[in-house]
Amino acid sequence: MLQVLPALEGGGVERGALDVAAELVRRGQRSLVMSARGRLLPELIASGSEHISCPLGHKSPTSLRYVWQLRRLLATAGIDIVHARSRLPAWLAWLAWRSLDASTRPRFMTTVHGLYSVNRYSAIMMQGERVIAVSGVVRSYILDNYPGVDAARIHVIPRGVDTERYSKTFVPRDAWLADWYRRYPQLQDRFVITLPGRVGARKGVLEFIQVIARLRQAGHDVHGLVVGERARHDNKLARRMDAAIGEAGVADAITCTGFREDVREIMAVSDAVVSMSRKPEAYGRTVNEALGLGIPVAGYDHGGVGEQLAAHFPAGRVPPDQLGVMADRLAGWIEVPPSMDAVQPHPLDAMLESTLQLYRELAESPRQIPV
Repeated sequence: MLQVLPALEGGGVERGALDVAAELVRRGQRSLVMSARGRLLPELIASGSEHISCPLGHKSPTSLRYVWQLRRLLATAGIDIVHARSRLPAWLAWLAWRSLDASTRPRFMTTVHGLYSVNRYSAIMMQGERVIAVSGVVRSYILDNYPGVDAARIHVIPRGVDTERYSKTFVPRDAWLADWYRRYPQLQDRFVITLPGRVGARKGVLEFIQVIARLRQAGHDVHGLVVGERARHDNKLARRMDAAIGEAGVADAITCTGFREDVREIMAVSDAVVSMSRKPEAYGRTVNEALGLGIPVAGYDHGGVGEQLAAHFPAGRVPPDQLGVMADRLAGWIEVPPSMDAVQPHPLDAMLESTLQLYRELAESPRQIPV
């Protein structure tokens, strides 16, 4: 089994690949991952998978040279399925795959992790013999924009959360708590609202600042926490954030941590988590993780996030771009925290079982041999 993706830096694509890789090894299967290196490489290796270093996400005509490396690998390594998780790796793997004997080559499948721009480049993700959609929203997006795709090839497998790591009983270690509040004493004894994820204007960070300002103006002692890495050299966004914070008068109520590996612990000590992406997204990983921890999530009711909240925490749905409604929802939770006892996001075990079952079905299904 070979998974191909751009790199192992972190994010939903990478996390899904690592989870599946670890489960394959646990079940006695050989797991290979081909990608550039990254922060998550040690975890992948520790779980028992093999890694083949190759910068498959480098968008340049020179990347075509990796087709021959992939072709040799698919022809000689005894791989039964190649699973592409991103567009450029999918193109390179597909070009290698289609050049092999159709009666003996591995099976080819893809996972559509995003609501990609509709064009020839993105269409490669619909070329899998089986196509995983990470949400019902993604399935509908594929069928609406690629009408030639056979709906029977699309399988909705929602991303799952590790219910052991993200449980309502989880409490950060005392040493972590002491270090956290020593570094960020301004968070103590305040209602902390966290916006996790890669920092960008499309993620709603500027609107988040406005929501915190509205809550402060209403007399609520809140603190906004922005947790995530900002794109390198994006000085324009930094200036816009500084200006928005200054204009709103909330310099003492917003903290940006930058990249953190302990997002689980940070969400666990937050009072609420928000998802404010301006455009619909395929899926919200931190939404599921926060709900698993028992932390209420207020998110825009569109895309995969809206789908997740509708299924697991309807009280968190907020009409898109309605900052007043978002502020009011959070203010209500300050006064009366919502019950999280019955909230249970989609579990990782279910996602893994569905994915491996699809692998088995594909491996055992008749081949479509070109005439």
